[in-house]
Amino acid sequence: MANFRPLDCSDRMVELLLEKFQRHSMEYIAIAKNIKMSPRKVRLIADGVKKKNLARALLMLSVMNKRASGPVKKAIESAVANATNNFSAKKEDLSIRDIIIGEGVSMKRFHFAGRGRTRPYKRRTSHIRVILADSRKNQEARIPFDKLRASMNQGEVKEKKEGEQPRSR
Repeated sequence: MANFRPLDCSDRMVELLLEKFQRHSMEYIAIAKNIKMSPRKVRLIADGVKKKNLARALLMLSVMNKRASGPVKKAIESAVANATNNFSAKKEDLSIRDIIIGEGVSMKRFHFAGRGRTRPYKRRTSHIRVILADSRKNQEARIPFDKLRASMNQGEVKEKKEGEQPRSR
């Protein structure tokens, strides 16, 4: 292990590692792809139920008189099923953290116009990404930032005490 170099850990890198650990330990995701609706229309529905309680959001979606409420509700129910079946989470502890609506493939179509011409238009599709958060696991999964930084800096101090010089590039 003569060639071992300690990592240069800046505060920003430690924050990113901590955020990545917390994200993977408490989030449940479901993705519905190629929904045959324009992302603009689906975003109207998704913005109404973002950051809401899970039961209230599902109730709102079942009552809404919009065509896009069906696929959004289905994606949320899929995320709940993923959390309860795959990760043994309790449905009561779940809340909607974020709903991201992305643009899917656009199919090119044509309207026929006068004088033998055509007018092109795009038939847009959407991707719906639902992220649920578990409020109970959120508090258990947190690692204090100072403790993580101290453990990383301690590894650097040990390497310096051994007397090995880092290689120059």
